[in-house]
Amino acid sequence: MPSSKSSDSILWQAAILPASITSIVSIIFFTLLQSRSGTYGALLASVTVIIFFSVHLLVARISRNLDPMVTMALAMFSYFAKVIFMGVFSFLVTKMTDPSTINRGSFAITAILITMAWLFGEIRSFFKLRSHLELPKKVGKKVGE
Repeated sequence: MPSSKSSDSILWQAAILPASITSIVSIIFFTLLQSRSGTYGALLASVTVIIFFSVHLLVARISRNLDPMVTMALAMFSYFAKVIFMGVFSFLVTKMTDPSTINRGSFAITAILITMAWLFGEIRSFFKLRSHLELPKKVGKKVGE
């Protein structure tokens, strides 16, 4: 892996590959199993999950050089905004679409499988990076002094 790439880019690329493969396989499988409603459910889950996880890495990239407190605040805001957005989105899909249009089962199963694939790729890449996280400098006396 070239050193010119940021660790966020490497993590994203390592996660998007298994997530995309899982997405394509799920879409094909649910198309064959549930026809059009399965396709729409799997496709909607694919787009939703990939955007959901990509936002996390985008926030990490944006806040890379910021103060740790600001980074934490951005991460928490990003997390809660995504959770609220996902809740509203799920509510709207449930209430405004017919189950014959978007199959709920194919949506749920595809979302879970892509989440697992994304996390597998990201964790695998993280361990390959072996990135060193610098600890903050200690202020005060050491224990035993």
